[in-house]
Amino acid sequence: MKTLVLANQKGGVGKSAVATLLAHYLAQQGQRVLALDFDHQGNLTQPLARSGRTVQAPFGTGQLMAEAGHKLASSSFCLVPASLELLTLERQPARHNEFANRLLDFLVWHDARFDVCLVDTNPNPDIRLVSALACADHVLSPIQLNQEALDGVHFLLNHPRVGLRKLQAVLNPKLNLIGLLPTMVETTPFQKANWIQLVQHHPSLMIRIGDGPGQYAALPRRASVAEAQASGEVLWEMKKTAARDAWREFEPSLRHIAGVVTTSGVGHGLAA
Repeated sequence: MKTLVLANQKGGVGKSAVATLLAHYLAQQGQRVLALDFDHQGNLTQPLARSGRTVQAPFGTGQLMAEAGHKLASSSFCLVPASLELLTLERQPARHNEFANRLLDFLVWHDARFDVCLVDTNPNPDIRLVSALACADHVLSPIQLNQEALDGVHFLLNHPRVGLRKLQAVLNPKLNLIGLLPTMVETTPFQKANWIQLVQHHPSLMIRIGDGPGQYAALPRRASVAEAQASGEVLWEMKKTAARDAWREFEPSLRHIAGVVTTSGVGHGLAA
């Protein structure tokens, strides 16, 4: 089983929507998928539960980290939902190593049952995020094309405690950064300028999906994505033409990312 963590130390960048799309896409491709929601807001839990495609565990991710012995029902598409207990973990520093080890034990226990584990994380750099990244094979960072997000790339990589480079060096040498995934992209002059800035300043962190200029993974802003999240529908199965059109725009990027994860491909590393 390969574990992919979606991480960005800023909220509202589309992590949960990307996680939802990837979970359904991988399941459609015949992959056995385990989804873990580490954000207490449950923005991955809700659409996957509404879809009726997953078997939901009778325990949440907070209990998973705090208590031993949790097992999943027999299914090829399982969800461990968010739970309010997640909010208490950071306030128990004496147990942080225990929490991280519980997550690792859980993943090892279920390793042979699933092909991919997708982990949606909270934006706060706490024990939930650290534990997930310590266990991960890959990390993908959705990002919005605004100045705050662009400035945050350095923080994402170089935070002294939870930066990806620090975690790779200290806790998880196998951690592979697939790259930055611009989301909710619009064809406005402002966003075009920020896109150019992102490519110029962080070319090695972009996810190339073709050989032509500008062929990088990105997801445009489309209203049908929010509708699918709210209703629990699978984007490409929605009856609206706009939803199917959106999926045609999204599919090349998500297919590439899924391929990196399932074939043990590499992204761009975390070299300085």
